[in-house]
Amino acid sequence: MAPAIMLRLFNTLTRTVAPFQPIEPGKVRMYVCGMTVYDRCHLGHARMLVNFDLVYRWLQTSGYDVTYVRNITDIDDKIIERAAKNGETIQSLTGRMIAAMHQDLQQLNVLPPTFEPRATEHIAGMIALIGTLVSKGLAYAGDNGDVYYSVRDFPGYGKLSGKSLEDLRAGERIAVDSHKHDPLDFVLWKAAKPGEPSWPSPWGDGRPGWHIECSAMSEHFLGEHFDIHGGGHDLQFPHHENEIAQSEGAHGHAFVNVWMHNGFLRVNDEKMSKSLGNFFTIADVLQVFDAEVVRFFLLRGHYRSPLNYTDAHLEDARQALNTLYTALRGRHLEPGPIDWNEPAARQFKEAMDDDFNTSEAVAVLFGLARETNRSGSDAAATQLFRLGQTLGLLGQDPERWMREGAGRATAADQDAEAARIEALIAQRTEARRAKNFAESDRIRDLLLSQGVLLEDGPQGTSWRRA
Repeated sequence: MAPAIMLRLFNTLTRTVAPFQPIEPGKVRMYVCGMTVYDRCHLGHARMLVNFDLVYRWLQTSGYDVTYVRNITDIDDKIIERAAKNGETIQSLTGRMIAAMHQDLQQLNVLPPTFEPRATEHIAGMIALIGTLVSKGLAYAGDNGDVYYSVRDFPGYGKLSGKSLEDLRAGERIAVDSHKHDPLDFVLWKAAKPGEPSWPSPWGDGRPGWHIECSAMSEHFLGEHFDIHGGGHDLQFPHHENEIAQSEGAHGHAFVNVWMHNGFLRVNDEKMSKSLGNFFTIADVLQVFDAEVVRFFLLRGHYRSPLNYTDAHLEDARQALNTLYTALRGRHLEPGPIDWNEPAARQFKEAMDDDFNTSEAVAVLFGLARETNRSGSDAAATQLFRLGQTLGLLGQDPERWMREGAGRATAADQDAEAARIEALIAQRTEARRAKNFAESDRIRDLLLSQGVLLEDGPQGTSWRRA
């Protein structure tokens, strides 16, 4: 498939939807702000990670050669505080949390990025970038040993978030710090404190501020000017605003062409966050629902819209996914090329090219499921399967999915439940052979009362969730 020249994206910077044109034809360079690894990822984090995995997949499906960078913040105040509270080293804490994150993402079928740099691996690049800003008069060393960015000396500050300097001052959003020239200035380098990790620099031992790491790491892997920068809506200000000030201030030209931000995941109409204490870790949710159900739930709504979390919404996603898997049962399915001129595929592509309109794309999948069930068409089933794959969905064996809980519980629970059901079916088979039809009917009715429907055929007895 040729590159999708009609792909249209909403750009937070311009606040418009416009055709996407990469800087280099056929290639896309994309950076997404990843996790600060002091705790397990929650479902709000999963939304960001799954949404940008979708962007990555669709760009590849559209024929682009994509370089995808998603960083890891492995040094900051929260990490230092949590390690001290736990009585462990920072390396021990971040190592455990990175391993847990990778496990969560593998279960959610999130592809690894091209590069996954850690902040501590790029301190030298951050120091060099801060040095450039100091030499240009955009940064200064305070008398406390910290180095600050001089916000008022960068004319374009506020263009991403739409906030003016006067609005920011009036809102008193920035903590007062007597070492700053202006309350709006933000820290680039923090002077070392006793017992904290530090690195040598021209301004003394210390460690980087949070914002500088993404400017330095994106430049290292993607250059001074690249195509797409993404992250959660909460990063638009101040993090991404500060990245623009740092990178454009240092290099004197555009930093990123398209800025993308996903909407919040909400619980009772409040943003899901650790600070509010209303979060559910990915691991906790996967104790109840299959990971593909969670992925499907996160992708059904448009990535920029708020998404409300309830168990009922996840249960609805499970039932909807069951509908798709039911249509695929008993069919020989293989990955392969998609004929984008076929009407359903064309409709699917038009939806995805319209700023990743997944709700419309998913509607196409259900249309194919209805056609498959109505006509028994293998072509419709194959199209359903292959289009689902572009979203990272429908990758499990349909028979296994329907037999083993249909997305209801974890794989281990499903295996145990399947073994119990198979044992009862074996008992029923023996009863039928012995012409003990009362016992056979008892087992059938018992399983039916538990939501398991038996289907007798020439090859034996199969079962599925009723």
